Amino acid sequence: MKKLLLVGGTGFLGFHIAREAKKRGYKITSLSLKKPKKKRFIKGVKYIRADISSLKILKAKVNSNFEYIINAGGYGIHPKFGKSGDELIKSHYSGLINLIEILSKKKIKRFVQIGSSAEYGKVESPINEKIKCYPNTPYAIAKNLCTNFLLNLYEEKKFPVTILRLFQVYGPHQDKNRVIPFLITNCLKDNRFPTTSGNQLCDFIHVDDVVSAIFKCVSSSKAKGEIFNIGTGKTIKIKKLITYIQKNVGKGKPIIGKYEYKKGTNMKHYPNIKKAKKLLLWEPKIKFLNGLKRTIEIYNE
Repeated sequence: MKKLLLVGGTGFLGFHIAREAKKRGYKITSLSLKKPKKKRFIKGVKYIRADISSLKILKAKVNSNFEYIINAGGYGIHPKFGKSGDELIKSHYSGLINLIEILSKKKIKRFVQIGSSAEYGKVESPINEKIKCYPNTPYAIAKNLCTNFLLNLYEEKKFPVTILRLFQVYGPHQDKNRVIPFLITNCLKDNRFPTTSGNQLCDFIHVDDVVSAIFKCVSSSKAKGEIFNIGTGKTIKIKKLITYIQKNVGKGKPIIGKYEYKKGTNMKHYPNIKKAKKLLLWEPKIKFLNGLKRTIEIYNE
């Protein structure tokens, strides 16, 4: 049985990765700070709680006998600059270095690092993987530091890493502080809630398509040492998204234009995904409105 260490296995993305890994016959160990929420618990997964930024704790709790590692730790956590931002950068980077230190490099067949489109910063879209990065938030800086460290490890020692830069992921069981769950839950409760003017153009990709890309990376020999953008390559205005959710739910009172945009907001942010299509033979299959409709139905259950 193939052994998988899934860092961040109790989170939104980690849950969906673990569910698919179980279907594929992996023996799964989840490594996270917290125990899984009831709706994200998967029978048969070994859950370990540990702070990966502590090498001592990590050595005590995790053995090194894994063939596959997927690092989805800290996905989607966005603190501001300051103490919490500094802690995020430190935990991501030192945690990654600690992981590499305790793992048996001879046994590792693939290490998939979940990066972020935030690493690019404010650049012109569509974004390809060769463009220079200008990370401008603690989360983006942390992810980019990890990317560079791992790519250097590949160049120097042929460490079998693949980096995935995810754009806006959505789907069932996502935390309610994310854009789509925030809109759905407020509409379902028929709340009045403020939003920006909603003129941002964003690329939303269903979590099942993301998971599909992850396992393509696990199995493809062409994925080693590469960065891949994972999105749909198509955009929707946030204003249109708000209207669609409101109409589909049948209630909700969004106050569009009440909030100003956050400083540094990307008004147009979407990827070129030709590289993933060519090398991984992957492409997203779930049409946005179909995936969104199903997500709304699940939140309404």
